[in-house]
Amino acid sequence: MERRAFLKTAAVCGAAAAAGASAAADFPRHMYAPSQRRWRVALGLNGFMSSEARFKQRYPIWEVLQFAQREGFEGVELVDGWPQGPYPAQDQEAKIASLRDLCGRYNLKIFSIQTPADAAFHPDSAVRAEYAARFRGWAALARKLGGECIGIWPGGSLHGQTLDAAAANLIGSLKQAAAIAGDNGLVASVELEPPFPFNTIDMLIRVVDGVDHPCLRGMYDPSHFDLMTGGKGAPEEGLRRVGVERIGYVHLTDSDGTIFGDTSRHLPCGEGHIDIPKSLELLWEGGYTGWIMIDAWMTEDPYRACRKGKDAVLKALDAARGKSAG
Repeated sequence: MERRAFLKTAAVCGAAAAAGASAAADFPRHMYAPSQRRWRVALGLNGFMSSEARFKQRYPIWEVLQFAQREGFEGVELVDGWPQGPYPAQDQEAKIASLRDLCGRYNLKIFSIQTPADAAFHPDSAVRAEYAARFRGWAALARKLGGECIGIWPGGSLHGQTLDAAAANLIGSLKQAAAIAGDNGLVASVELEPPFPFNTIDMLIRVVDGVDHPCLRGMYDPSHFDLMTGGKGAPEEGLRRVGVERIGYVHLTDSDGTIFGDTSRHLPCGEGHIDIPKSLELLWEGGYTGWIMIDAWMTEDPYRACRKGKDAVLKALDAARGKSAG
């Protein structure tokens, strides 16, 4: 994508976000106030959910949010099913307000929610239509929670179709999802993982460019990009091919280039073979602006992983400012 095209799409998404904020004017204004910083750091509740399931730890939600506030995180990404049941429906206003206000009491913004997309590439058009309807509800929920983004995970079976046919179906569904995201002032970010049927750098480019909408971009997760570029510890090579302008937001984690728990192994930053500073430097130099979620998926101590991830981001920011000053 050329720079001129990128600036044009960024402007369109900015307008969509402004429209979404206007539509949600009845919510607290601080939930929508843009940060003056180029990068904002969040933690994902998925790390705590998976640690409970895999390592039998226990994380009271108030303890997690208190930790996030104390450590200086600005936001959280929600995951369906944790800590207490599924997401509220878009019309459950009291539950939505309660969830939004809970995070707000700890000065945390719910910047995104995670959503599945296995039905988005199903060969049955009725199943895909049902997915679009569900996504509309998720997007409305994300907006009402004060979100800026919505994550999309297209894992699951091909149901007997070819990869090309499934990709065409996925792109068609995500065109609808992108329009819905834009209507709600959101940027949708689709994440491909090595165990998914869609699991290559070329496929991510194909999907994002096929949708061709400013509110649909890709997710950068170094652990997945590492395996998608040969497991050499150089995921920035994949990021360079994709282009920073195609990234919606970031899931930051280290890895050792193996599979663990049905996806790329996630490790605290500095404990794997990935050169995390290189990825962050490329994001900075490429003009990335937005959220970096510290992804502690399937780590035994997500508190430690979140701390180390945030420290890596702060060091990268210091290095970038030092280079600019020099």
